[in-house]
Amino acid sequence: MINYHTMATTKVAVTLGIDSVREVDRLVREGRFPSRSRAVQAALVEMLARRKRSRLAEELGKLDLREERALVEEGLSIFPGGCG
Repeated sequence: MINYHTMATTKVAVTLGIDSVREVDRLVREGRFPSRSRAVQAALVEMLARRKRSRLAEELGKLDLREERALVEEGLSIFPGGCG
């Protein structure tokens, strides 16, 4: 859950399609969000978090697992008792 009371905020104007506004209004009427603003905030926060996870997965996909394993094994042979 997002605590909007502790977030620094800035007011911005956005343009939404009428269908999106109707859907947001429905969510507000159903009590899922206290206001349009909070609904849009929640959607944006979720989208940004999803993008961050996606970028991380993309970067992880670039790793060569054989190369990574070889590096680990090399490190283990240099420090057979561990690093600490």
